[in-house]
Amino acid sequence: MDLNVVILAAGKGTRMKSRLPKVLQPLAKKSLLSHVLDTSFRLDASRVIVVYGHGGEQVRDVVASQFPGKPIEWVEQREQLGTGHAVKQAIPQLQEGSRTLVLYGDVPLISDATLNRFLNTVNLGQAGVLTVKLDNPKGYGRIIRDHSGAIREIVEEKDAGDEIRKIQEVNTGIMLADTLDLLAWLPQIGNDNAQGEYYLTDLVKIANDHDVPVLGCLVDNPIEVEGVNDKRQLARLERMYQRHLADELMTAGATLIDPDRIDIRGSLQVGQDCCIDINCVFEGQVTLGNNVEIGPNCVIINSTIADNAVVKANSILENATVGIDCEVGPFARLRPGTVLREQAKVGNFVETKNIVLGKDSKANHLTYLGDAQIGEKVNIGAGTITCNYDGVNKHKTVIGDGAFIGSNSSLVAPVEIGAGATIGAGSTITKPAKENALTVARGKQVTLEGWQRPTKKQ
Repeated sequence: MDLNVVILAAGKGTRMKSRLPKVLQPLAKKSLLSHVLDTSFRLDASRVIVVYGHGGEQVRDVVASQFPGKPIEWVEQREQLGTGHAVKQAIPQLQEGSRTLVLYGDVPLISDATLNRFLNTVNLGQAGVLTVKLDNPKGYGRIIRDHSGAIREIVEEKDAGDEIRKIQEVNTGIMLADTLDLLAWLPQIGNDNAQGEYYLTDLVKIANDHDVPVLGCLVDNPIEVEGVNDKRQLARLERMYQRHLADELMTAGATLIDPDRIDIRGSLQVGQDCCIDINCVFEGQVTLGNNVEIGPNCVIINSTIADNAVVKANSILENATVGIDCEVGPFARLRPGTVLREQAKVGNFVETKNIVLGKDSKANHLTYLGDAQIGEKVNIGAGTITCNYDGVNKHKTVIGDGAFIGSNSSLVAPVEIGAGATIGAGSTITKPAKENALTVARGKQVTLEGWQRPTKKQ
């Protein structure tokens, strides 16, 4: 049966003390709402409906940029009158002959695995509530089950007696029902309470009044249903999430020098026997092969690092491809379009962009290489620069196999260095350098006898 997913994302988030709407606050460098949308699409929902309110235009613009072409329907909740009122706003968008799942834009870590288990637990003709057991359930609505295990009632703490407050199973707010039932029940939710709001939890009583069983499905990991209301909770959830990802990496066989000092802001895939030192950040899609070593304080973004490669301390890689047995850093920066072939080396304070560095070639220190095709077994001396930008356009440098570029050389593109060529240190090369020949391009050295250094004026 088709599935509607309704995501409640209208809260202002006053306690965030931020101009950014609450659902756009970042967790692992992705908005809270984006986490929930990603999960919703993995459920193969026929319709995903976001109920928005505060900062609505900003929320829509950000989501549209992050999910281009995705079929997201938007419904505005102009007045925030409770969760039941929020879901009511989505009634015109709900597809009949389906089921409807209610999620929350500020509960970002609910997994598709848990939700699929929830969907499989609750059958047609039933309703469901996702629940969680907490060591300290203070502040949460308690779950009251009958002798069969079905949920009879959700009692808010302020209305609970001492015995009910001892119950550790609580409501997460995530609910599931047949859409036709939901359409019939939503208008029956009242606001006769201290807050004057329409609560979605009233559906439990309404369902029972209509002899529709309400099943509870327990969440295995409480982190999945943690909500976020302020920056302290956001930071706490970030650390819990990062530790969860670190545990998954170690389960996959990675060695983490300190599991509490790693940040994954995207997807990190690891091979066997990888070792990751402290304070490393991985963003976007990153893949590490077998026996890869990542030194401390590295930032790696949307990059692939092949078997046996070593990335030394304080290096930054972005949209780069590092081949087998390569060595990078320390303090290296590989910018987008960098490809290192097998056994290549890029050392300290070397910056690259849009280059191919051939097999067994090396640029060990203090060098900028941009827009270059560099062959095999090339040595790039310290201080070498490919002068690839003329102020308007970029130009390419081609260096043949086995070339030797002396220190402090400037290669003014477009230019070609032949295979086996040697460039004398301190040269500025503006014309093709012949293969297997020495090319030197320096100004004439002059010595002035009796020259006096300038002195500071009194």
